[in-house]
Amino acid sequence: MNNQKRWALLEHVSSPDDSFGRHFDLLLEDKNGCRSWRLAENLVLDGTSQEAVPTPLHRLEWLSVKEGPVSEGRGWARRVMGGFFYGELPTDEKEAIQIKLSFNQLMGTLEIKNCMCRFRSL
Repeated sequence: MNNQKRWALLEHVSSPDDSFGRHFDLLLEDKNGCRSWRLAENLVLDGTSQEAVPTPLHRLEWLSVKEGPVSEGRGWARRVMGGFFYGELPTDEKEAIQIKLSFNQLMGTLEIKNCMCRFRSL
């Protein structure tokens, strides 16, 4: 069984509910949608942990969009990075996640636990 699934990080600007004017949406493919989190900063390999605020399920189409308007006048999104991930997402969305992300020649471990995330070297 192939457990390779897609992921993407989108820069989202001009969202009416974002007082900072910019955030990043982390999307992980899961069945018929994408589990998603709002991050204040870009994912940086071996950077510090940052808050990962769960957001509603996103459409799978966002995994392949390069850039475009967000529906209902909620800003503009552009793909920053993306690729495939390896590992399984837990059934319970509140459980910790630990998966391997690949992007071009880069590979690292993404950890999301207690609404915090970190991307670290293997």
